[in-house]
Amino acid sequence: MDALDVARWQFGVTTVYHFLFVPLTIGLSVLVAILQTLWHRTGNERYLKLTKFYGKLFLINFAMGVVTGIVQEFQFGMNWSDYSRFVGDIFGAPLAIEALVAFFLESTFIGLWIFGWDRLPKRAHLASIWAAAIGTNLSAYFILAANSFMQNPVGYRINPDSGRAELTDFPAVLTNKVALITFPHTLAGSFLVAGSLVVAVGLWHVIRNRDSADTGAYRFATKFGSWVVLVASAAVLFTGDIQGKIMTDVQPMKMAAAEGLYTTESPASFSVLTIGSLDGSREVFALKIPYLLSYLGTGDPNGTVQGINDLQAQYATQYGAGSYTPIIPVTYWSFRFMIAFGMAAGAIALLVLWSQRKGRTPRSKWLLRAGLAMPVLPLLANSFGWIFTEMGRQPWIVFGEMLTRNGVSRSVSLAEVLTSFTAFTLIYATLAVIEVKLLLRYAKAGVPDVSEEHPIDDTHDDAERPLAFAY
Repeated sequence: MDALDVARWQFGVTTVYHFLFVPLTIGLSVLVAILQTLWHRTGNERYLKLTKFYGKLFLINFAMGVVTGIVQEFQFGMNWSDYSRFVGDIFGAPLAIEALVAFFLESTFIGLWIFGWDRLPKRAHLASIWAAAIGTNLSAYFILAANSFMQNPVGYRINPDSGRAELTDFPAVLTNKVALITFPHTLAGSFLVAGSLVVAVGLWHVIRNRDSADTGAYRFATKFGSWVVLVASAAVLFTGDIQGKIMTDVQPMKMAAAEGLYTTESPASFSVLTIGSLDGSREVFALKIPYLLSYLGTGDPNGTVQGINDLQAQYATQYGAGSYTPIIPVTYWSFRFMIAFGMAAGAIALLVLWSQRKGRTPRSKWLLRAGLAMPVLPLLANSFGWIFTEMGRQPWIVFGEMLTRNGVSRSVSLAEVLTSFTAFTLIYATLAVIEVKLLLRYAKAGVPDVSEEHPIDDTHDDAERPLAFAY
C-alpha cells in the first residue's frame, strides 16, 4: 500500500459519503416547492403541513451536504495537486460559476425561505423555495460538467511547454454530450431518492398512526411520493439507456468492463448473473439475455461490442505499454447493483400504491418494512452508479490524457494521507449518526400544527415585525 492507494480510498469514501446527501437535497428541494405551490393555489392546510414537515427534513440534509462537500474542494489540492495543476484551467470556470451563481442562489433564497414565513408576501416566499431549488439543480449541472470532462475531454488543448490542459472552448465543456445526459440521469436518480423518503415517512405514519387527524395528509404524501418514484424510475431507465450508448462511444472499455466481455462480440449478450474467477477473466456459469448488450451499447440488437482484450491491445499501441483494464468484478457487480436497487425501489412504490387503492388503508408490517427500506435502495443505486462511473474509467483520471497514478501529490507521504483519511472517516461517521438521529427524530414527530399560524396578508404593511426562524 502506498500514498496513491490511500488517496484513492480517501477520495472514494468522502465522495460517496457526500453524495448520500446530494440527491436528497436536489430532489427534495423541488418536491417541497411543489407542495408549497399546492398550498398556495388551494389554501388546503394539509399541503402547508407537508411543506413544513418535509422542508425541515430538507434543511437538515442540506446543512449536512454543505459540511461534507467542503472536504471535496480541499482534497484536490492536498492529495491530487498534480491533477489539479493539469486540469485546473478547465475545472476553474464551471466550479467558479457553481460557487458564485448556483450555490449563492440556493443558499440566499433558502435563507429567505426559512425566515420569510409570515413575513414575505406569499408569492415572494413561494418564489424563494423555487429559486433555491433551481440553484440546487444548477449547482449539480456545473459540477457534472466538470466531471464529464474527466470522462470525455473536450474544448481544450495541451500546452506543450507546461504540459497543462488549457481551456479553448468553454461552451464545448458545458455542452459535453456526457454532461448533457449525465445531468438528467442524475436528476432522475435524485427524485428517486427524494420520492422514496417521502413514501417511507408518510407510510410509517399511515400504518402506525391510523387514527391521527393528519392521516389524510400522510396518505397524500405516500401516494405523491410513490408517483414520483415511478416517474423517476422510468426517467432513470430512459436516460440510462442513452447514457450507455454514449459511454460505449467515448469509453468502450467501460462498457466491456460492465459486462466482463473479454472478446469482441456481434451480437453481444447481457449477463444477469455470472459466476467466474475472482479477476473475472474466466466464466464458469452465466445467465444471459441475448442481444441486450448490443442494444444497450449501440442501439442495434446485432451491433458489435468491443471486448476487453482487443481494447487493451488498441490502448497499449495508442498510449504505450501498461494495463488499461479496470477491476472487472467491481465494474461488473456495481453496474448490476445500481440497476437492481433502483428497480427494487420502483417495485415497492407500486406495492404502496396498490395497498391504498380505492381508499384502502395499508396495514401490512412487511409493507411497512419494505417502505422504510425504500430511501436506502436508491441511495445504494446512486452510490454503485458512481463507483461504476469512476472505477470503470480507471486507470485514467482524465480519459486518454492523464493516468490516475500521475495525478497524486508527490510531496504527500503515506503517513500524512493515512492521518487525514482516518480523521475524515471518524468525522464522517459522527456526522452520519447525527444526520440519522435528526431525521428520525423529526420524521417521527410528524407534521406540525399550523392552526395558530397566520399567513401574511399581502396588503398589510408589517415592516416593523422582526424576522422569525420558522423551524
